[in-house]
Amino acid sequence: MMRITVDIDDNTLKSVIKETGIKKKSPALQKAVQEYCLSARKKRFISCVLEGKTDYSSTNEELEKAEYDSN
Repeated sequence: MMRITVDIDDNTLKSVIKETGIKKKSPALQKAVQEYCLSARKKRFISCVLEGKTDYSSTNEELEKAEYDSN
């Protein structure tokens, strides 16, 4: 893990703590950044699929089964 110094305004930090449900600042920010990155990857993937830039061939049923099997 890397340690960094970040300047963040109080309202944004309070919002991050509220939205993540994590009271400690560093873990709350870490969770928020992880969720942001995951969301960005999902958006890029969906965009590629919708634009036909991938050979994504799984059916909805296959996706649901894979998701179910992983839990």
